[in-house]
Amino acid sequence: MSGYWPWWAGAAGLALITINYTLATDRSFGVSSAWDRVLHWRRERRLERMDEEFTDERALADALAAATAEHFGTRPAAPTAQSDPHGTSQPPETDAELTASEDTSATSPGPVPLVTQAALLVSIFFGGLIAAVTSGRFHLRFDMGPGFRNVVTANPTTMTVLLFVGGMLVGFGTRLSGGCSSGHGLSGCGRLRPVSLVATAVFFSTAVAVSFLLWKVI
Repeated sequence: MSGYWPWWAGAAGLALITINYTLATDRSFGVSSAWDRVLHWRRERRLERMDEEFTDERALADALAAATAEHFGTRPAAPTAQSDPHGTSQPPETDAELTASEDTSATSPGPVPLVTQAALLVSIFFGGLIAAVTSGRFHLRFDMGPGFRNVVTANPTTMTVLLFVGGMLVGFGTRLSGGCSSGHGLSGCGRLRPVSLVATAVFFSTAVAVSFLLWKVI
């Protein structure tokens, strides 16, 4: 075990990274969502340009009304008095009410800028590379080590197929649960979000059960 950081140093480092990321971006820390957005960078850049173009809620509403009128050949009706189910009429929303609703919608932050999440992924890669090189343990390998060979398989082809299928299942589970171990386990649990607490309990208990089956039963 020589050459590895003590467990408490790794825990402190992960806590600092998660806290600083949340404070700097006002969003939850997550790697799978960052990877998804970087892979679909053309779509994300198009959405970012649209957000930049329509930063004003009223301008966005006017543009949508104009596009609707152009497509259907009609003009949007002017706001009129609204009637409730009891038959009493209510005046249309005032500017103050509209502004309040716009302020409410603006409080929910949008996605992190794409360049920020790309920098996150690059930092993870080079951080791990620097740590491995400076510790003297860096070397290229094409299997999961002797433990995997002894317990699962030593055949290179079978090992590659199993790792590929396992990676696909991990990706499917990540999309199904709406986050990975970093998003749910580090950031979501730290914010006491119920969905993150449930997701983290599920994938940790599943990992314990599978490890028990591999090492003690099979």
